[in-house]
Amino acid sequence: MMAGIRIDEADVLLVVDVQNDFCPGGALAVEGGDAIVPVVNALARRFAHVILTQDWHKPGHLSFASAHPGRRPFETVEMSYGPQVLWPDHCVEDTPGAEFHPDLDVPHAELILRKGFDSAIDSYSAFYENDRVTPTGLGGYLKERGLRRVFLAGLALDFCVRYSAEDAHGHGFAVTVIEDACRAIDLDGSLAATEAGFAALGIAQVDAADIG
Repeated sequence: MMAGIRIDEADVLLVVDVQNDFCPGGALAVEGGDAIVPVVNALARRFAHVILTQDWHKPGHLSFASAHPGRRPFETVEMSYGPQVLWPDHCVEDTPGAEFHPDLDVPHAELILRKGFDSAIDSYSAFYENDRVTPTGLGGYLKERGLRRVFLAGLALDFCVRYSAEDAHGHGFAVTVIEDACRAIDLDGSLAATEAGFAALGIAQVDAADIG
């Protein structure tokens, strides 16, 4: 736990995938996913710079179990780029499930980064596709803007938030994850792996109340 983190012009809040399909009632609902929305809204008001990410898949995306006959959601298969969890169809472009939660209120967001739109490869991280080499361009964008600290909130903690946080660290940014502004799926030990990964990299985890 940390306290009294003061936000300045070199800080950015990265809000990951607060979309209908990841909230209760959605196709890939994260338990309590909608509970973070008021926390995120209040947090965002403390930041001059906010970026939203949006999962944005084409119909029949290869990360969907429905694209693999005989396979079920949450099984893992081997893709050309490595292991891939198969998901229920979710966040299909231009569908209600892909829209941001209706109560998300961040009018001053400077960028909406869509990811996962290549039908042949998934994208958890806001910085790289799942092949771990194809960049989204976010790292360069943040550096050109002179932003140095990345704070993360959103869904899900143990997938898209985790990979985004670790990749932000890899780009040389100071990284903080705001725990009570995230929720996890916890699939086959993924939450414990996330906690261990953050600890190994020195990625801070704080509560929203610690952000000034």
